[in-house]
Amino acid sequence: MQHTPVTGTPMPAGLVPCNVIAAEILNDHPQRFHAMMIDSSNPAHSLADSAEFRRALAALDLVVVVDVALTETGRLAHYVLPASTQFEKWEATFFNFEFPGNTFHLRAPVLDPLPGTLPEPEIYSRLLQALGAAPRRKVKLLRTALRLGRPVFKAVFAVMIAADRSTLAMAPYLLYQTLGRALPDGAQAAAVLWGLALRVSRRYPQAMRRAGHRSADDLFTAILENRSGVTFTLDRPEDAWAHVRHTSGRIPLHIPELLDALAVLPDTPATHTSDDYPFILAAGQRRASTANTIFRDTTWRLRERDGTLRISPGDAERLGLIDGATAQITTSRGTAQATVEVDDRLQAGHAALPNGFGLDLPTDDGGTERTGVALNTLTDQHRRDPFAATPWHKHLPARIEAVTG
Repeated sequence: MQHTPVTGTPMPAGLVPCNVIAAEILNDHPQRFHAMMIDSSNPAHSLADSAEFRRALAALDLVVVVDVALTETGRLAHYVLPASTQFEKWEATFFNFEFPGNTFHLRAPVLDPLPGTLPEPEIYSRLLQALGAAPRRKVKLLRTALRLGRPVFKAVFAVMIAADRSTLAMAPYLLYQTLGRALPDGAQAAAVLWGLALRVSRRYPQAMRRAGHRSADDLFTAILENRSGVTFTLDRPEDAWAHVRHTSGRIPLHIPELLDALAVLPDTPATHTSDDYPFILAAGQRRASTANTIFRDTTWRLRERDGTLRISPGDAERLGLIDGATAQITTSRGTAQATVEVDDRLQAGHAALPNGFGLDLPTDDGGTERTGVALNTLTDQHRRDPFAATPWHKHLPARIEAVTG
């Protein structure tokens, strides 16, 4: 497994755990991070310990944000490249793996993009060209091959990959600039799916054929033409074990790191509260009136507009809190205030704030206004699991006090 260059944190699936990014920046290590390209993500708001992460962003030499909105992170960036929304470009949903039929839905745009915005593939293509990293000779050769038909195009692409494995890293760009330009209805961004269709045909040929696709090209065409989605593979129960990729054909239960952690559990503190922080705060409770922060507007929320602090009746009485009162929440990393909601579903010693609040939204006078608590002003990046550095947002020691006057 790879490890991060500064803190030596394990990188599951080759990914840097979000909670160590700040530590990888705020140091004088020669291999520290110097720049970040942030695409459709808002880490200044959504990662633990916002104050520390904002300090890390300020320490970088370059921060570029690609997003559909000017987010909290975008306001801290050196450059913001505005992207078209999901309704203005070719898009897809990837929560698509089921059984027995695996489906994929390529969505066509239904609105014209706002002036000055571009789909992400176009943004990245232009960046590659501006950096002088675009493989122009390969693009020219593939365009010539495509004029001779898809089979010739496929053969030339395969020869390129065999001759130079770095071609694979540039495959999305190459497909976008060649096959993409020939697709109907402006579906240039969908060209990358041709490469994925080839992968499916090689890895799961029988399942693909059971779903009604004789070849990768047939599957690609079906994805483009079926505007309500397509089943790309059809599995059978007896094929399930073929998806286990370990050479033994078994799922390994002996995971040394996990067993080591289990062995020290008897000596691990089971209580994380203290006299200073006697409550356990769930910092991000999903509720019927909450959503992820992709909705940068408060008008859709018809109830609980401010995001209440839920607390048990016994704790509320002891602290002198009633419905509608204001409470102050304090953790090791910050302080916030919220409206109280007494809730008998909460156990004594526990409290909860909702997810999806605390965005800095624009006002008519050009400023910003925050509604509810930005949870990561309270969370601590060091309170995390030792394996993937996942934050313990549902178990945050806190102090709750009534606000008087």
